[in-house]
Amino acid sequence: MEEILNTVVIALIKIVILFVFLMFNAAYLTWVERKVIAHMQVRLGPMRTGFHGLLQPIADGIKVFFKEDIIPANADKPVFFLAPVIPMITVLCAFAVMPLPVFTDTVYTIADLNIGILYILAFSSLGAYGTVLAGWSSNSKYSLLGGLRASAQVISYEVALGLSLIGPILLAGSANLGEIVKAQEQSGCFIFYQPVAFAIFLLAAIAETNRTPFDMPEAESELVAGFATEYSGYRYALFFMAEYIGMVLMAALGTVCFLGGWTGIDFFNFVPPVIRFLFKMYALIFLFIWLRATLPRVRFDQLMDLGWKVLIPVALANIVVTTLIKGILQ
Repeated sequence: MEEILNTVVIALIKIVILFVFLMFNAAYLTWVERKVIAHMQVRLGPMRTGFHGLLQPIADGIKVFFKEDIIPANADKPVFFLAPVIPMITVLCAFAVMPLPVFTDTVYTIADLNIGILYILAFSSLGAYGTVLAGWSSNSKYSLLGGLRASAQVISYEVALGLSLIGPILLAGSANLGEIVKAQEQSGCFIFYQPVAFAIFLLAAIAETNRTPFDMPEAESELVAGFATEYSGYRYALFFMAEYIGMVLMAALGTVCFLGGWTGIDFFNFVPPVIRFLFKMYALIFLFIWLRATLPRVRFDQLMDLGWKVLIPVALANIVVTTLIKGILQ
């Protein structure tokens, strides 16, 4: 009984620490994004609330949670209430299998599953139900179009995302995220063996998180705010907290599957594993932000053509080539 209680307490502590870390990222990545894009455009970004605007996310959070929660008269209210919660819950649940290093060689996971990659893909696709239901339940043409775009986009790019991760699975011989990192510790980062898969993963991850240039479900220049047009207050905030946590999830998954996770070359062995992991993860997040500051939004037909006519065939070809090479070498 005492052993079970200790296990539960340790699991709860891990969950609380992870939750606080993700909430901190959801808040301060908005500040980082605004500052980075501002400097790329020769501006200053947030400056007034705290030193260089450091308290701006806290001010924004307080403001949004005290704003009036407006509900359209003809909305399907139960679905309208539920829709923003779905993306938030699913993206938080997806982190349960993510191996997270600490300042020693110990790695913590809330649930160490042998099908970790499949688990993350399942929960990331479930999050799309929130945007689809938000678009449908709002009883607005703009919201409905945004929801339809979200469903088509997720269906298209979820396939490419899954296929891009088969290469690392084949090389590691496991879908367990911890085993994939261990395999890279022996042979080197998989990005050197799977550069095509990494490029496909990046494009699919950007589309999965509705980031520019693939932010078609929102597309404020066309659809006001897309699926979130009729939302306000904390319900509106939930959607975009889920988006930023989803960006952290995709960056962490890319770090684990292609960039060696917390492992590194011998020269950097003095750097704690958690610092190595976070450096790689935030480098990928910086790339997401950089693309937003650089690229214009693509048309929806171009988005679909890229997914179905380019990424999926190339990902399938990459799997065939990887399988043949691994079979020859063995």
